[in-house]
Amino acid sequence: MVTETKPPAVGIRSACKDYGSFTALRSVSFDISDNEFFTLLGPSGCGKTTLLRMIAGFEGITDGAIFLYGEEIENLPPDRRPVNTVFQNYSLFPHMDVAENVGFGLRMLGWTKGDIAARVKQMIALVKLEDFAHRRPAQLSGGQQQRVALARAMAPRPKVLLLDEPLSALDLKLRQNMREELKALQQETGITFIFVTHDQEEALSMSDRIAVMSAGEVQQIGSPEEIYEFPVNRFVADFIGDTNMLEAEVQQVGEGFVTCQIGDAQLTAVASQAVTQGQKGWLSIRPERLTIASDGLPATVEQTIYLGTDTQILARIEGGLNLRVRAQNDGARLAQGDCIFLNVADGAARFLVE
Repeated sequence: MVTETKPPAVGIRSACKDYGSFTALRSVSFDISDNEFFTLLGPSGCGKTTLLRMIAGFEGITDGAIFLYGEEIENLPPDRRPVNTVFQNYSLFPHMDVAENVGFGLRMLGWTKGDIAARVKQMIALVKLEDFAHRRPAQLSGGQQQRVALARAMAPRPKVLLLDEPLSALDLKLRQNMREELKALQQETGITFIFVTHDQEEALSMSDRIAVMSAGEVQQIGSPEEIYEFPVNRFVADFIGDTNMLEAEVQQVGEGFVTCQIGDAQLTAVASQAVTQGQKGWLSIRPERLTIASDGLPATVEQTIYLGTDTQILARIEGGLNLRVRAQNDGARLAQGDCIFLNVADGAARFLVE
């Protein structure tokens, strides 16, 4: 018996986008699976929103192809693509109440009044706004407006939902709450979500997979854990979370590891790719993977910053290099000038090239 393999929800093949002499995207290729929460992550100007708009049909493609469940769509107009977009500013109609906003797209598609009423009721319940159905956007909080935008976008049952930094206008606490709600909505509806953000914490907390982008190119694609723990280059390691990035030179190459010189010290590290003795690069060590111990790398405390659950310690090692350490608060306090020893967790140091 032959099992049919479902095609990817979205397939990007050698996609390029030029604006005159400026290249916004350079030969981008990857697949997004059905029912996946996929995030495009990167700094401003990296090409993530351009790629999202190309999938939606709001931007033309200079070269390459875009597929939706195996069908090529880059030449289809936006209204013929089974995708919907939630924009950063939500774009709600101020003269319509919640129910009318949610049902607007269905009316444009020619749904019957009965079907519209049933679907609107279902979507409003899904985003938990039953008590606000007859309020207008101006009478809603930012989080409630975002839920209305989500309900409206999901009402026509799109195969793919595109989200262009929809949390950026919300305050920190509300953003954190909406992350949980967005992930729950994606799992409950089974719709493929493609989420654009520059916020690493958003990407790590919600995504099944992340594509890290820079200068119009995809640097790495992987799960949140893969992206954070196993970056493939300096940009990814430096952009995702906090890390100590130290200039290093390979002194010895072993099986699965390298010994690196940093300042006056030597550390063992995992190499992200094949390297040779004498090669120069960067050593990346996450602050939480450094621990204070009874022996190890000698260091002097330069500064401590109390952060509640933990403390950030700036420590100077031999050769004048600084390392940031994140230590759980256990009642013990360090002071400037204290001499300590640092240990690096096994596999925590990674030797990276540009």
